[in-house]
Amino acid sequence: MSDAVHNPEVVEDNHQPLVVADEVLPAQLTILPLSNRPLFPGLVVPLSYEGEQTIEVLRTLAKNRERHVGLVLVRNEKAPYGPENLYEVGVVARIVKAVEGEGHEVHLVVECLRRFKIVGFLTDKHPIRVAVRYPSQTSYEDNVELRAYTVAIIKTIKELLKHNPLYEEELRLFASRFGVDDPNRLADFAASMTTASRADLQEILETFPIFDRLKKVMVLLNRELNVSKVQSKIRESINERVSEQQRKFFLQEQLHEIQKELGINEDPQRKEIESFKKRARKLKFSKEARKAFHEELDKLGRIDPSSPEYSVSRNYLDWLVSLPWGRYGRDRYHLARARKVLDRHHAGLEDVKERILEFIAVGARKKEVGGSIILFVGPPGVGKTSLGRAIAEAVNRPFFRFSVGGMRDEAEIKGHRRTYIGAMPGKIIQALKRVGVANPVIMIDEVDKIGSDFRGDPASALLEVLDPEQNTDFMDHYLDVRFDLSRVLFLLTANQLDTVPAPLLDRAEIIRLPGYIGAEKVEIARRHLWPNLLDTHGMKRGDVRITRAALRHIVEDYAREPGVRRLEQLLKKMLRRVARDVAEGKSTLPIQIGVRDLEHYLGKPRFRDKAPRLGVGKVIGLAWTSLGGDTLMLEAAVVHHDRRGLKLTGQLGKVMQESAEIAYSYVTAHLAEFGAAEDFFDKAFIHLHVPEGAVPKDGPSAGITMATALLSLALDRVPAEIAMTGELTLTGEVLAIGGVREKLLAAKRMHLTTVILPADNRVDVEELPATVREGLQIHYVRHFREVARLMFA
Repeated sequence: MSDAVHNPEVVEDNHQPLVVADEVLPAQLTILPLSNRPLFPGLVVPLSYEGEQTIEVLRTLAKNRERHVGLVLVRNEKAPYGPENLYEVGVVARIVKAVEGEGHEVHLVVECLRRFKIVGFLTDKHPIRVAVRYPSQTSYEDNVELRAYTVAIIKTIKELLKHNPLYEEELRLFASRFGVDDPNRLADFAASMTTASRADLQEILETFPIFDRLKKVMVLLNRELNVSKVQSKIRESINERVSEQQRKFFLQEQLHEIQKELGINEDPQRKEIESFKKRARKLKFSKEARKAFHEELDKLGRIDPSSPEYSVSRNYLDWLVSLPWGRYGRDRYHLARARKVLDRHHAGLEDVKERILEFIAVGARKKEVGGSIILFVGPPGVGKTSLGRAIAEAVNRPFFRFSVGGMRDEAEIKGHRRTYIGAMPGKIIQALKRVGVANPVIMIDEVDKIGSDFRGDPASALLEVLDPEQNTDFMDHYLDVRFDLSRVLFLLTANQLDTVPAPLLDRAEIIRLPGYIGAEKVEIARRHLWPNLLDTHGMKRGDVRITRAALRHIVEDYAREPGVRRLEQLLKKMLRRVARDVAEGKSTLPIQIGVRDLEHYLGKPRFRDKAPRLGVGKVIGLAWTSLGGDTLMLEAAVVHHDRRGLKLTGQLGKVMQESAEIAYSYVTAHLAEFGAAEDFFDKAFIHLHVPEGAVPKDGPSAGITMATALLSLALDRVPAEIAMTGELTLTGEVLAIGGVREKLLAAKRMHLTTVILPADNRVDVEELPATVREGLQIHYVRHFREVARLMFA
């Protein structure tokens, strides 16, 4: 059995004129099945059927003078023909013509009249007869909304004709039989002319309300239009490509024949030399560079192209004319715009942004920001690299970044000499070629991890690049001509200053990025990370939402590092889990993630806010690490009373061991002053431990913390719940320490409200943003006696 699609060549029965749609239709119909796609009212189509049973059915209908049949689409073409395999909605059709072919085959021409719905089966075997109901039809005259839908469909059909003229004949036949003002006929005709699936077309057939049907038809038409546009574009592209290839082939053949007749075959070497001259005319060479260019060009003209020297000379000239000699980008120094750019790229870091705006403001006065070196120092993930991009965008300069972490060969900076095979310029010259201007922003990452060995010292090579007094005549080993780098803005990044070469530090302006507080990280995740990650994971903003409370818990319980890299990884993990749950049918979009859902997506929290379990000899210290601030619970205990002694554990560095010995000496010498037994330490063997034991620790800032732990043992009293940091001298003075911001943030993360700091660090605290100081009571001390009063009041 097969049913054909619309064939414009319809044979009409002259003795039986086409009926009108409102004629009386039978309440019972014999069903003829359709396999490929449903038919719609208003269509006149040819059909073909095979099989003795179908021919017998048609003969019986003709004998009984029944010219109406029901045409219904089967649900499954491969399943047996029966009532359960038929859709409920079909179309009643009048047989216009029936012709028996050779064998068991019959050809029909039918006119589809009206929809019907099967209300009952009179027979369940072939031929199937059913009782049907016809939906009522309503007049839609002067309906503005309906008119708008009709116009939209007609407009889309006209657009479709531009891409697929095959539909033009069908539209002409439709217009000759019906008016475009009939929305029912127009909707059915528009659906029938699409190549939509049988399921989509059956859905249109089963949609009786005209407004709903018009909406669905518009979707099918737009989909058909998009497919036709793509097909047309592919067809045009192929034709254009074939035509262009043929044209090139004919032109090349003609050129070859002309050159052969005239005997003037083009010299590739001469052509290459002319190309170099043409490129050089657009550049503003220095005198030295121009001289080197012409000398090398003359040399190239004398070298045989088959010689190895030819490629060496050619590559050198290519590099020479690829550099931006005298080509500068146009700077912009609008502070308001720079502020917007920085705010768009970063939430928080207000003190850092102020420093950058001051720097740009000075550049606006000088009309130049080149010749400057800025060193961003901070833990991983705080946005050092993205700050560099923001600065480049703010001053309207191209940006180039490369890393020197682990670099040991100075040729990476200054290039290889041309005597070596495969020689090429260094990173700086490569950057200038890439950006195309002589005043870009170049960021050199990880300068604290640069190395050196027998191949040279890259840090020393960077000095010539960065020093404003030297880089006006920077000479790359490969080019062997001077290039002016004085208008380049150099940005450096490092995680810590301890390993940065001193000469580099001397030439750089240092801007510290200590890290983000929890509220800033929540805002960064909400405004930047989450929307971007939704896009990269193929989701819309409304598909997955996360509450602010959930973000805060992630920051506090899963990602306490000062940067946001770990936070971004956790958000990616959540979205991957969401995608998997949706794919497996465990969840449906949209999804909202709250605090209670975090363990499902991220597992158990990495950090727990444990209240400090204070006791005799246990004191809370504040520490700075390259990853930010942290809290340490120092512990001191009496091991035995057999002999005097002090044991230190916890992987303490030399400086920290000396701090412990100073604290031990000071407390031992002043026991009576603090109200403890003077001979307490005479026969007590003390063990001082600094958790976590696997992490190396060093520095003098735990001096007062160790002294407090020892004094707590001597007094046999539990110290107050106060975090502290400060260097202790043998006379009991408390000296300033570093990393104030990181240490205060660490205290806030542990929900500590009281902190002891050296008095000399008051200035550092006052320079911090109010969001860091908020909620903290800070005591400034100059002597350990003040610490003892606060801890054992």
